[in-house]
Formats: sequence, structure tokens, C-alpha cells
Amino acid sequence: MILLSSISSSSVAVALPDIKSSFNTSLVLAGWVLSVYQLVAMCAMLIIGKVSDIFGRKRTFLLCSTSFILGSLLSAIAPNIQLLILFRFIQSAGAGGLVPVVTGVIAEVFPHSRQRAIGLSMSIYSFGGIIGPSIGAWLISSWEWRSIFWFNVPLGILVCIIVIYLLKADHGQRSHVDLKGAGLVLSGLFAFMIGLSQIDRHNTGASWLIVGSLMILGLVIIVIFARHELRSREPIIDLELLRSKPFVASNFYNAIFGVCLFGITSFIPLYAVSVFGFSEIQSSLILSFRAIGMIVATVISSIFIIKWGYRKPMIVGSIFMSVVILLFGLSARHSGFVGSGLSIITVLCGLGLLFGLGNGIAMPASSNACIDLLPQKISTIMGTRGMFRQSGGAVSIAVISLVVQYIGDMALGFEIVFIALGILILVTIPFVFSMPARANISLKPLT
Repeated sequence: MILLSSISSSSVAVALPDIKSSFNTSLVLAGWVLSVYQLVAMCAMLIIGKVSDIFGRKRTFLLCSTSFILGSLLSAIAPNIQLLILFRFIQSAGAGGLVPVVTGVIAEVFPHSRQRAIGLSMSIYSFGGIIGPSIGAWLISSWEWRSIFWFNVPLGILVCIIVIYLLKADHGQRSHVDLKGAGLVLSGLFAFMIGLSQIDRHNTGASWLIVGSLMILGLVIIVIFARHELRSREPIIDLELLRSKPFVASNFYNAIFGVCLFGITSFIPLYAVSVFGFSEIQSSLILSFRAIGMIVATVISSIFIIKWGYRKPMIVGSIFMSVVILLFGLSARHSGFVGSGLSIITVLCGLGLLFGLGNGIAMPASSNACIDLLPQKISTIMGTRGMFRQSGGAVSIAVISLVVQYIGDMALGFEIVFIALGILILVTIPFVFSMPARANISLKPLT
């Protein structure tokens, strides 16, 4: 089911230009089809780990799968962009919840080789990324963009039937889920991002006041969330981790990593179509090469993670990603930089491959660095890690949409965005040295 959700995510990115034109809507509003997926998946990751402790992993897996299938079905018949965004909300609630549940199962089955097993499981996302763009482009060219959602329904039902018969039932345990905390963080981010998305539509003083109020409201709710977490009996983010300097550093890294993993990747098809005039199938090739590089690098990095430790892969991966994103930015308006004709496709696919290598080198290390801080709370750790990655992706999607549409010139907009994000990734490197060098580091107070 995780493979299916990965295919769905990457195929929707390929369909973004068609969704935008089909509903005759703005890029900012169409971008919410991607943003809402990241935001809701983020909160689902935060709470589903504890939900699985209460109801058991099998029941929780089936619940999340049902949400994903239902959301896919409704998205396929959505009559307008607003309802499509709402139905993606339902779909992403299930997709995001699958991550901590599956990771918890893997950690229980492979307790002594957890780092390798979790790292290798990340290659499932990469494999979905390889075939997702191609499947999406084929479905769109053969039928239309709605077919990428229909695709999930029969396969999802088949997976549920298999899980019912093959996955061993487990008994949950008494626990408390901080639903109020999850609601606060989701509300705060939504209010802030709605304000961001409305900036380009408002020119009067009163309208700017509304936009500013929404953004301030979002920040205030986030502050309330932080205060709530300090008083909560079982906070959605463990307080012991909030006092850990390595944990803070690793999750800052994961937030920026989410910008690369979800934000930039989501706009590569639109970048190729709008700037270079590629077809959907041609633009999907860039994501396919990116996914090939990612799966190869993820497998190798996972195998050698104990020998290499955590810091070296994250530093090398960050440098790879930064250089490639800067090259994407330079390519946006300087066509001579990449040549012409077939050479443009070749160079951009090569950049996609290198970008995937950077993603794959860093992913196993960044995932496991958080887990080793408090391995007895693996579901909480994975949920928190997912929250930072997804929030980084969601915010970056909203900001990229806003900047590109506000500037008006697609090529100039993408050039500015890619160069700025390429520099931002380099900022994460000093934080790597505050993280665990290897497994089994003890927690230290944040000073």
C-alpha cells in the first residue's frame, strides 16, 4: 500500500498542469492539490503511531488503507478544484498514517538490524517514484488526469484483502492520543498557508489586512500548540526530545530535506512543461531518472549505514542536492546552458538522476538519526520525523506556487526559486554536526 501511495503522489505531480487547465484555475489554487496532501499526511503521521498502539497495527493499517482508497475514489469524480482539494485531504490522511504503522512492524520484526531494514524500506518510495511518473503520464495520455485516482481503487482493495488474510492480528494497549495537539498544529499551518496563497489576489488595504490576519492567526495557533504540548500528559511531540539538541538539529534537517523530497520534486514536471515545452511523458522521464538514482543510492547507503555512520551521508547528500538544484535554476532561463533539442532532455534527465542520488544517499541516515535518539518510542519518532519532512514539503509547495505565479514569468520564477532553495540546503550542513555520528547516542540537554 505504501508503494501504491508513492505511485499516486508522483503521478499527481505529473498531472498538475492538466488539473490546472481542466478546472481553469490559478497555479496557487492548483498547488493546494499537492500542499493539502503534505499537510494532512504530516498530522496523520503524528497521531497514527499512537492510534496503532490502541487499536493494533493490523486494524490501523486497514483503517488508513480505507481512507486512502475512499479519497482516491472521490478525487476521481471531483467536479471542481475545491472538492478535489477536500478529497485529497481524505486520501492523504490514510497515506500518511501508513508510514509509522509499517515502520513499527518492520522494527518489531527486525530488532537487531533496524537501521538497514528501515533504510531499505525507504527504497519502496523510490521504486514508486520510478514507475509513478511513467504510469501517470501513460494514464493521462491514454485517458485523462482522473485515471490516476481510479488506478488506486481496485489495487487498494486487493491489498486490503491480502492484509486481512496474511497480516497477523495484534492487540493494542491503553494509551492517549493528543488529538487536540494534532488539531492545533494542522489548523495553524492551514491558516498560515491560506494567507500565503491569497497574497497574489489582494491589492486593497482591507484585503491585505485579511491576508495578514490569517498569517498571524496561524502563527498564534502554533504558539498555542507549543504551550499545549508543555502541559499535555502525553504530548504529540515528546518533551524529552524537545530538550535534545541532536533531535532539534536532525528534524530541522528533515524539514529542509522535505523541501527537496516533496516540494521541488512536485514542480519538476510543471518546470519542464512550462519552461522547455516538454510533453507529460517527457517531463515524467526526469522524475523517473531521479527515482532510479534515489533507489540505487538508498539501497547502497542502507547497506553501509553502520560503517559510514549518519553524518557523512547527510553531508554528501546535501551537497549533491544543492548543486543539482542550482543547476536546475541556471537552466531555467539560459537555454544555451543545456543546449537544444534532445540534449535538453538528456541534460535534465541527468540532473534528475544526480538529484535522486543526493536524496538516496541522505535518506537512510536522516531517518535513523532520529530513531536512535529514543528507540523505545519508534512510532513517535517516525511520526515526528514525518511531520517535519511533510511540513517542509507543504510549505515549500505553497511558497513556490506563490513566487512563480507572482513573478508571472515561469522561467524567471523557477530560476529564483531553485537558486534560493539550492543555497538553503547548504545551510543545513552545520546542523549535521549536532546529530549523532552513529547509533546508540545518549540524549543530552539542549543548551
